[in-house]
Amino acid sequence: MLDPWLRGPAAESVEAAATVARWSELIGLDLARLGTSADAEEIKDTAVTQPLIVATALLAHQQLMGALPDGALADAPTAGHSVGELAAAAVAGALDADAAVELAAVRGREMAAACAATPTGMSAVLGGRPEQVLERLKELGLDPANRNGAGQLVAAGPTEALERLAAEPPERARVIALAVAGAFHTRYMAPAEQALRGYAEKIEFSDPVRPLLSNADGEAVSGAADLRERLVAQVTVAVRWDLCMAALRERGVTAVIELAPAGTLAGLVKRELKGTKTLPLKTPDDLTSAAELVQGGVA
Repeated sequence: MLDPWLRGPAAESVEAAATVARWSELIGLDLARLGTSADAEEIKDTAVTQPLIVATALLAHQQLMGALPDGALADAPTAGHSVGELAAAAVAGALDADAAVELAAVRGREMAAACAATPTGMSAVLGGRPEQVLERLKELGLDPANRNGAGQLVAAGPTEALERLAAEPPERARVIALAVAGAFHTRYMAPAEQALRGYAEKIEFSDPVRPLLSNADGEAVSGAADLRERLVAQVTVAVRWDLCMAALRERGVTAVIELAPAGTLAGLVKRELKGTKTLPLKTPDDLTSAAELVQGGVA
């Protein structure tokens, strides 16, 4: 995940190795090793995955900014899905990058602990009529934890209920179990929210310098206090990426760059916002294309 962003001229220009070393010391995890040579079994631990994702996104953003003229994307809206919202907050200038990685580490650790308390999980529900899917989840006592748009919803809750959902899915829907530790963005994460609240109170937040769309409702965050509360409550609140994409449409956005590790959100945008250009920034090899997209005058 981190390997391509730690090599080459672009990495040297933003002192990527030193940055990752600093983040590693802050959170007590060797991000450089975890993001380059660790196996899948080790990095799928929620306590590792979350800070690693945020670190990768922010490293990619630093190198993207280095490839663009000064002031580029100054007014462009930013948004993040789940833990990606921490990276989005840093991109929007509302949270220091170091603090974003630290907060992601605390978030991941506390969510992992909450998952261990009760056997829960998550399953993607693809297709089906939205009202019928939601009704089926209600019948089974499951929560719509992610409403991602483009015909995709993620159900979360007790593993037994998820197994029943897979055995008897809504009409014309497919159910795919997800390899996650538990029911993120549901009431089962209440202990994590409580722990995160105490930590977030010690962090300095700022008003965003560019529009930051909340993944709770797609609305622009109003200021520092609003952001702190939203990021804390987020772990028990459903992700409404569908509303974030609706907000992008309303703002007249015609192109989207997804920071590494990229691909999933760009795919959702491509399917939901027809005609919108998408560029998943997967490796530094994509920086030239990203610069051309931005300098081409795309909103």
